[in-house]
Order: sequence, then structure tokens, then C-alpha cells
Amino acid sequence: MTTTLKSKLQEDLTAAIKERDELRSSTLRMTLAAITKEEVAGKEKRELSDDEVLKVITKEAKKRREAADAFAEGGRAESAEREKAEGEVLATYLPKQLSDEELTDLVAQAVEEAKAAGAEGPRAMGAVMKIVNPKVAGLAEGGRVAATVKKLLAG
Repeated sequence: MTTTLKSKLQEDLTAAIKERDELRSSTLRMTLAAITKEEVAGKEKRELSDDEVLKVITKEAKKRREAADAFAEGGRAESAEREKAEGEVLATYLPKQLSDEELTDLVAQAVEEAKAAGAEGPRAMGAVMKIVNPKVAGLAEGGRVAATVKKLLAG
């Protein structure tokens, strides 16, 4: 039987607790709590698929990045470091992010497809995003994708 992403998180949590790794265990606990919350949201309790669990982990990692930035701006370096460290723990469960060059190549292809379909200029953003989003799902953050699309449509 293949192990699901959720069960891998639970196994890693158990290992982290045994190793007395406070950062790792608290991060995994928060993530598992977010997964459970997602499972019981709605009318019926359900088991999340690996893709859905990955989305929850991605959302949690994004929260950590944003919190780290907010703490850094507020002059709370210690809290910012903690959030960054938690984000790094979560990053080990996420697929490798696309490099800037790979992302630019994918977006350039999508821009060509959109132009072939008749969409041009800054108004083509929606059409390009529709083409590129399924290709980069989970591999690049939406903000990065949108910025790259804007840059290529403008220039």
C-alpha cells in the first residue's frame, strides 16, 4: 500500500517528537491541524486527496512567508526567523519550485498560444493565465506567475 502525504506528515511528526525537534514537531502539528480543519469543513467529513493536502501545505507555507515579512517589517527579527524556519520545514513537502527561466519559458509559450487565439496586449492577461495556470500549479506562486505574464505582455 502506498503511503499518503498526510500519513507521511504524521510519521514525520512522530519522529520529530521522539527526536525532541520542537520546531519541526510544532510546524507539522499546525499543518496537520490545518489539514484536519479542511477535512471537516463543509457538510460532511472527508479524507483529502494528496493534491488537496498539497494545497493546504502550500497555503500554510505562504502564511509563513507573509508572517515572516510582516515580522521583519515590524522589527521582530526573532519571530521572523522562526516563521522562515517553519516555512523551510514545509518546503520539504512541496514540489520543487520552477526557476525564473523555466517560468518565463512556460509563460512565453502561453503568451504565444493566447496571441494565436486572438488575445493581445494587457487585456490578454486573463487568457494567458488560463493557459499557464494548469501547467504551473503547485510549481510557482500565483503572484510570481502574474508578474511574469504582465512583464511579457508589456514588453
